[in-house]
Amino acid sequence: MDINDIRLNFNKDSLILLNLFIAFIMFGIALDLKKADFINLLKNPKPAFAGIFSQFILLPLLTLAILYTINPHPGLALGMILVAVCPGGNMSNFFSSLAGGNLALSIGLTAFSSTVSVFLTPLGFFFWGSLYPPSQTYLRSISLNPKEMFSSILLILIIPLILGIVFGYFLPKATTKLKKPIRYISLALLVVFIIGALSANWKYFLSYIHILFGLVFLMNAAGLLGGYFFAKILSLPVADRRTIAIETGIQNSGLGLALVFGFFDGLGSMAMICAWWGIWHLISGWSLSTYWSYQTKKEKLIT
Repeated sequence: MDINDIRLNFNKDSLILLNLFIAFIMFGIALDLKKADFINLLKNPKPAFAGIFSQFILLPLLTLAILYTINPHPGLALGMILVAVCPGGNMSNFFSSLAGGNLALSIGLTAFSSTVSVFLTPLGFFFWGSLYPPSQTYLRSISLNPKEMFSSILLILIIPLILGIVFGYFLPKATTKLKKPIRYISLALLVVFIIGALSANWKYFLSYIHILFGLVFLMNAAGLLGGYFFAKILSLPVADRRTIAIETGIQNSGLGLALVFGFFDGLGSMAMICAWWGIWHLISGWSLSTYWSYQTKKEKLIT
């Protein structure tokens, strides 16, 4: 069976549940946000530019380079492009903190990418997808309305983000108590959901894991390394380099998964890329952050 002929076991109720999970995650992220986080980006334009450019331009460019080199199935390519244009993942702030990165920069970049994703995710998907001929041909065969995708992202990301900011502003004491539990609960819910989606389609997943693993590994490594060395070229401090690497390599693939089931009829190739990315970037992000944390502690002991 061709990978694009696969339609994963996923019903309308499951899609609603996934959207609610992502909205809950965004609400939790917003509890940490303050006006100062956005102002911080304006006051420190160089690292802010590096992070925004790395996430919205460099990662899609590196993804295209991988696609042109490997020439995967068009459906897999579209899944990779979709992940590349999603905003930063909800664990990026935790990983930045663990890695000894610039937490203020991380929070600001997550806030910015989540806010502008309502426009840049649909536009970026069609733009970057059109630059890879096999996926461009496939895109023409898909009846997809950018306005509908815009509306969906607005409901899933932006409204919960606004509600979280308002909640944090008017109920600061409750926010302080709730934000950590919500962060861990939302992560656990999303991981359980992704694992459940994979287990319900286990035979398909096992048939293509060797392809999925290779593509996601390369793309994720390209994002992490590309973000780090781009920041290094700009002579940014080590803490900023680590943060920009993480913000580039940790993507909100849960949003990608919701869009696949909402607009692409659960297309197996795209869905499996998003689902496996959701698992793998947690493994790679945790591993890299733990290594950097160890390095930081070692340096402190030496000095």
